[in-house]
Amino acid sequence: MIKQVQWQSQLINKYNVSGPRYTSYPTALQLQPGANTQTLVQALQRCPSGGLSLYIHIPFCHQLCYYCGCNKVVTRHQHKADLYLDYLGKEMALLSEHCRHLNVQQLHLGGGTPTFLDTAQMARLMAMLDQHFQFAQDGERSIEVDPRDLPLERIDELQQLGFNRISFGVQDFNDEVQLAVNRPQCASEVEALVRRAKEVGFNSVNVDMIYGLPLQTPESFAISIERLLDIGPDRVSVFNYAHLPDLFAAQRKIKDADLPDATAKLTMFKQTLEHMIAADYQFIGMDHFAKKDDELAIAQREGHLHRNFQGYTLGGDLPLLGLGVSAISQLHGHIIQNQKELKSYYGALEQNQLSACKEIHLSAEDELRAAVIKQLICHFELDMAAFSKRYDFDFKEHFAAELAQLQGFIDDDMLTIEDDIISINASGVLFIRIICMCFDAYLQNQLNQQRFSRVI
Repeated sequence: MIKQVQWQSQLINKYNVSGPRYTSYPTALQLQPGANTQTLVQALQRCPSGGLSLYIHIPFCHQLCYYCGCNKVVTRHQHKADLYLDYLGKEMALLSEHCRHLNVQQLHLGGGTPTFLDTAQMARLMAMLDQHFQFAQDGERSIEVDPRDLPLERIDELQQLGFNRISFGVQDFNDEVQLAVNRPQCASEVEALVRRAKEVGFNSVNVDMIYGLPLQTPESFAISIERLLDIGPDRVSVFNYAHLPDLFAAQRKIKDADLPDATAKLTMFKQTLEHMIAADYQFIGMDHFAKKDDELAIAQREGHLHRNFQGYTLGGDLPLLGLGVSAISQLHGHIIQNQKELKSYYGALEQNQLSACKEIHLSAEDELRAAVIKQLICHFELDMAAFSKRYDFDFKEHFAAELAQLQGFIDDDMLTIEDDIISINASGVLFIRIICMCFDAYLQNQLNQQRFSRVI
């Protein structure tokens, strides 16, 4: 089912508050210290035989982007990646014997900047992965790419290494905006890279954009979106820049006076929404779009779209194993995170221990609420009778308080509840994060909005 989207200014003014993105439930904020090697190993061993989603975190970047809140290490020293690969190899060796009942159906390289690795280092990483894990023959292999200073031939190299999905971090095509966030890039070269990825046969090409950056205006960002649509990526993510200088030191280099005001930001997103839909992209949710023949859009229409720490995905309920510094795993009722600092990550592996340090063990209640939130955030519709049957409980009785909270959204014509179906209306689609917050028991107990980005 394709959900229509309707922009209503009065609802924007009323409901545009901060909230989680729900790449997991409970969110990563609920992780507590105490995880160790056995925590991760036992969670892996309890995963039923079948598929696995594998995430590799590459933390290095050649240059600091001022807006960035990712876990990263900024360096010009290429040899640091060789050392990091040494430790990744140790981590793989410790884990591989516990993954023999699992076939990797999804591989995703994120960061930082995965293409910080040069040609030889990337080939080494892929060889290590093939040595330690079993890969499904037609699996999904995706990588995040920084297009700055990336030779065109590297696109071909990545395709030859088996990557079949690629995501370019573009953010904006405006030179002044890019300079203001310390991310200078040649727009024509970026366009050439995206076009080359389409030419060599990547199954899906994604471009990330950000609105709300310094020096952006609705007019300038509209021009950037027009350039984006001209190259026609399969998927587009248009993120809202969250300015949180108290949390992210790099953002302190951005001048408050250069940031667009709230009205300008809303205009940027409204225009982008209109342009993307007019160009026949399907609105997947929040800030994601896909061409209607893309697998992501098809999965949503067919009712099997999934969401995890990589965002919207096709992986179903595959267990997710994260490798590398700060990586997060979602395994058999556990969410487990590795050490965030390189020194600590290396130190654990030097002792032949995994670097798992934080976790939360999901209760039956957590898993039930996670299923509700995932259904709503992926498909904008939930069948209460089907949920009651599937989980052997009375949905209306169990979630009586939550359903009462939804009444305000019903009154504002943002959702309807008829014949046991919760259905998000066109005017409520943009606020799916807020609607999901009604089912977030942790957030209801202690709402800490400062740690989240605004929903629009």
